[in-house]
Amino acid sequence: MRIDVPADHFDPVTIMRSGQCFRWHLCEDGYVGVIAFGKFLRLKKENDLVILDTSKEDFDDIWKHYLDLDLDYSKIGKMITEHNDPHLKESYELGKGIRILNQDPWEVIVSFMISQNNNIPRISSSIEKICRKAAITVKGREAFSFPKASDLDEEFFNDPSLGLGYRAEYLTDMCAFVKENPEWIDGLKKLSHDELYKELIKRKGIGPKVCECIALFGFHKTDAFPIDTHVKSLIEKYYKEGFDAGLYSPYGGIIQQYLFYYEIFKK
Repeated sequence: MRIDVPADHFDPVTIMRSGQCFRWHLCEDGYVGVIAFGKFLRLKKENDLVILDTSKEDFDDIWKHYLDLDLDYSKIGKMITEHNDPHLKESYELGKGIRILNQDPWEVIVSFMISQNNNIPRISSSIEKICRKAAITVKGREAFSFPKASDLDEEFFNDPSLGLGYRAEYLTDMCAFVKENPEWIDGLKKLSHDELYKELIKRKGIGPKVCECIALFGFHKTDAFPIDTHVKSLIEKYYKEGFDAGLYSPYGGIIQQYLFYYEIFKK
């Protein structure tokens, strides 16, 4: 079944390249393939629409929320126009197809723990290997879901073929902690951004940047503002006196994505 939605501030390829998700991939027919929540989605932008190859039930129950289609991103564009920041305006024009996905928090925690001192191709490769090793198939597809902590044994992450290196120890500890505290992640969903940060930073293998990535991409705290090497560099280059993300509250994290995307993909 085909579901069409307006392409206003919504471009699957831009989202795929934005660095917030690692299981989106470009298919041979121009569609983008997505695996999330045990389901597979194909979607493609055509003119003023994004075509979703899915049922109405799955669209209503999963994909509408996952793709953040209820948030009016045009009001963020108006905030950018009002503040008259030439570099941010240019970044916004290039990256305004980005939406902050409502991803599974456990998958995001693992993914961004892997992201430390790493690059996107290697992160994606490790995550795909984790999914294939766990071998939880997506119904009707030759694809694999991201495993829950309860699906994994204590030696799972120590497999050298996963390419995790020193991160394997941290992931093993995290997995054991989540298995022993199954309500922990649901509890995190109830916290404010500051409270969430304080709770995440307690865990071994999660530093400040990863905390902010998990808050933004795993718990949709759109005021989280991750600063990696690219963002640090662009702030030093374009904002000598620093960048005040608070001007765009509560959407500083979305602003970060526009700035990050421009720094990576500007011509």
